[in-house]
Amino acid sequence: MRLGKTIGTVTLVEPHPTMRGGVLKVVVPLSTADLARGDGPAEPLVAWDDLGAGDGQLVAFSEGGEAAQPFRPLDKPVDAYVAALIDRLDLAEPPAQPAQPAPR
Repeated sequence: MRLGKTIGTVTLVEPHPTMRGGVLKVVVPLSTADLARGDGPAEPLVAWDDLGAGDGQLVAFSEGGEAAQPFRPLDKPVDAYVAALIDRLDLAEPPAQPAQPAPR
């Protein structure tokens, strides 16, 4: 599971019947450094959302084979889904990076 920020919604003209009941959200994955800065340079992805994430919402999402598991035994054609809406995230100070040896 990773963290990301929603930046928009995908609208389908004629969705497959298994896609009813939720929304496709555009999510930008965030690294630890991105979270500390509050932004993210990663390429956005599309995630299934039936929790009601708003634009700019911090979310936890799963990708790949795990993304379809919550919908078993039905098959839902998703590669990512929003698993949690995050109200608050407290980050501890990142550990200091070890000093790099001087080049020889």
